[in-house]
Amino acid sequence: MIRVMVFGQTGQVATELARQATPDITMTCLGRDRADLGDPAACAAAIAASDADVVINAAAYTAVDRAESEQDLATTINGTSPGAMAQACAALGIPFLHVSTDYVFDGTGTRAWQPDDATGPLGAYGRSKLAGEQAVRAAGGPHAILRTSWVFSAHGANFVKTMLRLGATRDTLTIVADQVGGPTAAADIAAALLTMARAFHTGQGTTGTYHFSGTPDVSWADFAREIFAQSGLTVTVEDIPTSAYPTPAQRPANSRMDCTALTRDYAIERPDWRISLAHVLSELKEI
Repeated sequence: MIRVMVFGQTGQVATELARQATPDITMTCLGRDRADLGDPAACAAAIAASDADVVINAAAYTAVDRAESEQDLATTINGTSPGAMAQACAALGIPFLHVSTDYVFDGTGTRAWQPDDATGPLGAYGRSKLAGEQAVRAAGGPHAILRTSWVFSAHGANFVKTMLRLGATRDTLTIVADQVGGPTAAADIAAALLTMARAFHTGQGTTGTYHFSGTPDVSWADFAREIFAQSGLTVTVEDIPTSAYPTPAQRPANSRMDCTALTRDYAIERPDWRISLAHVLSELKEI
């Protein structure tokens, strides 16, 4: 039996983690009422008082644009608190799994980002997530940082649900076509985290930073086209450049991520996001 403590309860990945708990896992998911990521000391105390075998941080400040005006809060939630969690885990010898993002990179070029490539976040959100990564590594305990991208599910706010909402009332949509990355289902991220948790529990876990995203890499516009094709909505998608859709925070143009290290160390392959999308669309029909 593996006792897993999860920071997060209602977010996309935390929701999927709870759904994927199997008989060999006892999972405790902490919402804001039990562990406020705005209070790093409280997060550390929750770990110290637990009997967890593995801790997963699936909670984060994810409002990319709002982070530009709430940098201190974003940095506390995404940077200071994960560091406090990692220190608490290190003190107890508990493996710590932390979810991060492609936004730690500057998005230049067309080559898939390697885990050890130089970082260069473009905005406050990326900087806050990078601070979290650095704090987790500095804690010195057994850990794995899982960078992912373009998360979607049947829960919460995400691109798939936005496209379905807009597509229900619009015949044509203009979508950014010069940002490219790998859409990743929250269910696939949860499955990867649980595979890693089991590996650490059996002494096979490898400390390091890993990339995990769906395949094939596509633009937002092509992602939208597949959403409409699978959902049966007749919507024309017109490609536009990022410059035609200004936002407070700059987005990386290249979010391609090289995931070979995760396959090498944990035998986790990149999932086909089109298959995962079909599952999400099917679930949404039942809601």
